[in-house]
Amino acid sequence: MPTGRRSAWRRPRSRAGRLAVPLAIPMALGLTLGVTLAFEGETQHTSIQQAAGDSTASPAVSPSASGSASPSPSPTATAPATAATNVSCDIIVPAHPLTAEGLSTPFQLTGPDGQSPAASGCTMANFANLGAFVQATILNPANGQLSVYEPLVITQGTQPAVAPVVPKLPRHAVVTIDFGFNGTNLTQVGATRNALREGNCVNGLHGSIFGQVSFCNGTQFFRTAYWDEWAGRLKVPALGRSPKTGQACPSTRSFELVDQDPSDNVTSTYLLTGNGQTAQDNAANEAALGGAERINNGSDNLLLDAFVDPTLGCTPMEAPDLSQGGAPGTSQALDELSAAKDQRAPVALVPENDEMVLVNGNFSVAKTNLYRSNVGQPSVSWATWASSAPMFCQNIVNIQTPFLAKNEALLATDGSPVAGVGDNLFTFMANRLSMSFTNLNCQNFGLINPVTVTLDGNGAAIDATFNTTPQQAANINNNGMPAAGQRWGRHHHQLMNPSGM
Repeated sequence: MPTGRRSAWRRPRSRAGRLAVPLAIPMALGLTLGVTLAFEGETQHTSIQQAAGDSTASPAVSPSASGSASPSPSPTATAPATAATNVSCDIIVPAHPLTAEGLSTPFQLTGPDGQSPAASGCTMANFANLGAFVQATILNPANGQLSVYEPLVITQGTQPAVAPVVPKLPRHAVVTIDFGFNGTNLTQVGATRNALREGNCVNGLHGSIFGQVSFCNGTQFFRTAYWDEWAGRLKVPALGRSPKTGQACPSTRSFELVDQDPSDNVTSTYLLTGNGQTAQDNAANEAALGGAERINNGSDNLLLDAFVDPTLGCTPMEAPDLSQGGAPGTSQALDELSAAKDQRAPVALVPENDEMVLVNGNFSVAKTNLYRSNVGQPSVSWATWASSAPMFCQNIVNIQTPFLAKNEALLATDGSPVAGVGDNLFTFMANRLSMSFTNLNCQNFGLINPVTVTLDGNGAAIDATFNTTPQQAANINNNGMPAAGQRWGRHHHQLMNPSGM
């Protein structure tokens, strides 16, 4: 998505209207976006906020709240960031995080390097800039049944506005936990010495964190889920076809949809009270906390589930949400299962030029594979050549460009996920594609940006035109890297060996 993090977009539960959430936006945009929904009776008021201090003039050096991430370190203790400039936070993971007790124990947001929430700005009241969100997907390996749950994040030192629901998990449940962040770098910290080990939690590779996202037990979850699916216990619904276009519905692995950092952030939603407390978003809490705002994380998953799918007449994969009394809910992991089952070739996987998987600005097969394994994707190999750095660029140019051009009228009928990026869904996605091209450094492969965007005085896209002539990536060697002597990205680091180690 454009630069700013991908906003998570989720369809409202039994409510008129739709929930707008911060979308992941290419890093070139440099936006950290948040969306709030104030509940006043049955009226929803949606606003999108831009993080103070973010620039739209040039790509950010590290992951932004809308969807681009790079392995930038947190501010150091010797030069602590002020609350106004800080972009990094810690999240305290409770003991036994994969159990019902651990999931229902609030995760705590706090400042990095020992800074307090107040000093760092790492508070859920500051959700648009530095809010953290957690999402669990649960598999019963005995029968393949799936459910989701949204663990609550609170500001360290506060209490939940309403105690979280304690989920009833099946025996031998296999749980994956996904983390999303509206800032730049979110680092997991264990509440106990063994908490992260107990949860099989990963922040990144050898001190190079992914950035906005992290995971617990993702590799084991998807290994078990795919086994259950092969054995016939887990039934994943087909993506289906759009009644509006007659084409296959897109997934999170569709080149018609992806941006520069696919498969990141979550669709979780919380309620935020006026005094800065948070609660799980369910019907009982909405009734008890009149006037509370609904807040969420920016994600491509929400873009798909709450905007693109409804516009195309498609339906995202859902499962009972245990934090909402079993009402249908979406999740990042459900989107990945759906994509893994039904996405036709070429398949868009996390590419090595995604800033979240770079190590010191260089490609890293090891870090890319670690990320991919936690979202259920296959490792880097010739079999995944379609998502190598040059081919990922070629495919978004040659597949997403004609998709947007052909469906301009349809996409323009829907509202924009982020008004500061585009004035409707079409202009938003066009601007997002243009920024993704830049953020992925696709020009290094001899490609030309296929999108020409017309901006208003505030920098939002109001029109776009496309060059749909097919292009072919060049300047690459047999490892899918830029040819010898080429430099990579805005960091201007010489590319190293393919392993990036």
